[in-house]
Amino acid sequence: MYMLPGFGYDERFLQRAVPCSINQHRRCLKIKHLANLVTISRIVFAFAIVFTQPFSSAFIALYVYCGFSDMIDGSIARKTHTDSKTGERLDSIADFVFVAVCLFKILPELTIPSWLWFWVAVIVIIKVINLISGLYLHRCIFLHTLANKITGFLLFLMPLLLIHFDFSYISVIVCSFATFAAIQEGHFIRAGKNEDA
Repeated sequence: MYMLPGFGYDERFLQRAVPCSINQHRRCLKIKHLANLVTISRIVFAFAIVFTQPFSSAFIALYVYCGFSDMIDGSIARKTHTDSKTGERLDSIADFVFVAVCLFKILPELTIPSWLWFWVAVIVIIKVINLISGLYLHRCIFLHTLANKITGFLLFLMPLLLIHFDFSYISVIVCSFATFAAIQEGHFIRAGKNEDA
């Protein structure tokens, strides 16, 4: 039990009320915002990709950094106990910007068959239905399921693999995982399950 002001303080109360000492204050602030700073850097470097030549050294370097930052920002937040709703929203925004910029740069370089456009459209429709269902039923935006993470990883590898492998074969593999992930996500949302990790 802590004592009234003017009569002394209980040490345990003081530790809870002031988790960082004065000397550690700046360090704690840096740790508190580290994950969000990594996420913000992904947005900045994603926009930098716009000014590079597709599949050039600069493009690959920025692309790999953005993917790497996407893998570590969540881990940093969890390990430093600084995960928050704001961080989740910021991560979703960063992912959207990164994907949008990559599509803007890469799609003009590819010859995409009509069957693949149709397949991608089906996946997008399922994801939009999931988004609307999630907002209506649970006020959630996306579920970070294992299938979604695998799909995201394959999508990340795709531009790197295009240098060595045929686009059609890679597309079939990625779209197959993406379709399964989208259907599973919709099932989890409507069943009220949460497989976020």
